[in-house]
Amino acid sequence: MAKFMIVGGHRLQGKISVSGSKNASLPILAATLLNPGESVIHGVPLLKDVEVMIEVLQYLGARVTREGSTVRVNAAAINCWDVSEELTRKMRASNLVLGPMLSRFKKITISHPGGCDIGSRPMNLHLKGLANMGARITEKFGYITAEANCLAGSEIHLDMPSVGATENIMMAAVLGKGVTIIRNAAREPEIVDLQNFLNKMGADVKGAGTDIIKIKGVASLGGTEHTVIPDRIEAGTHMIAAAITGGDVTVANVIPEHVESLIAKLKETGAQITVGDDTLRVTSRGRPLAVDIKTLFYPGFPTDLQPQIMALLTAADGTSIISEMVFENRYKHVSELRRMGADIKVEGQIAIIKGVTKLSGAVVEASDLRAGAALVLAALSAENGSVVEHIEHIDRGYERLERKYSALGARIIRVHS
Repeated sequence: MAKFMIVGGHRLQGKISVSGSKNASLPILAATLLNPGESVIHGVPLLKDVEVMIEVLQYLGARVTREGSTVRVNAAAINCWDVSEELTRKMRASNLVLGPMLSRFKKITISHPGGCDIGSRPMNLHLKGLANMGARITEKFGYITAEANCLAGSEIHLDMPSVGATENIMMAAVLGKGVTIIRNAAREPEIVDLQNFLNKMGADVKGAGTDIIKIKGVASLGGTEHTVIPDRIEAGTHMIAAAITGGDVTVANVIPEHVESLIAKLKETGAQITVGDDTLRVTSRGRPLAVDIKTLFYPGFPTDLQPQIMALLTAADGTSIISEMVFENRYKHVSELRRMGADIKVEGQIAIIKGVTKLSGAVVEASDLRAGAALVLAALSAENGSVVEHIEHIDRGYERLERKYSALGARIIRVHS
């Protein structure tokens, strides 16, 4: 089991480059199952979640090779129509093979997926959408089986703008008959990237980035080459790292429009941000100012940056209020921040943070991916040394985090127990 040992109090300075998006890579890798030829994906980050998705593709019979950040997938010889429980419980996004496998092979069985325990993320929206297109869904003993002789176009209204459900329905519809319309679709940039990849393969998908997506079914798809977008959550984490350490950091390989809500809030805290074409320079001095934040679906403030911004606000001048409106169980990092001296009170989905002058180093434990990132940021700003345990969660979403921050002047090392 690995952990980070961090000595805080060092101002981060320099330039840091953002890796390719985890949340764009996973559905795009799943979408390669729609193509009987070869797909080449560039910019795929070296992450645990990506490794699991590659394992899933290989388990189904795809040939997958990787050279650095480039992944080649040949799905011509798929010979399996069920995914082992061991794999699906490793990562929630393994459920993204449901749509493409059903679309191309007319059947698939998966177990209910695992992943970070941050709140309820039911599969009902995925399954309801597929059923509207003619799929027969069976749920028994923790497994989901979906079958369809032919998927037909349908109008689907999502009860909430679920990213995973939107992606699964998109991938299921591209080889279906007729036109499928998804209303109240998720609007995240990763949805747009998936649309671009599908269209490069020959699909006819329009509207991604809005709340209405229209998919015209086509007879077949072919091979293509694609580069995934930069990871907006990683970019946001680095921006907060600069602010929390009073640093001066240029974040490169970023699409500024994807983090506009964070830019606005960091400016409210007193940070100075210079926006370039694909860079963001964040400079900060002194204590941040208190701000209020409400997490919402994109383009609102992302729930995946809530723990990190909370770490910043623990040392703010004044009282901040965070309203977590997306996941009901996303305050597990609060108890660990309290161990470092933070003054945080939680009432339901509301967190009240009274800023303290300085956090103190402590031994803390990462309970999930973004909570772990928040604890790293807190440790970078704290007095004395800290230990962040269970960093396997962090490795699911951040590529070589300790190397990137060390290059900026952080005192952080990975230790294997």
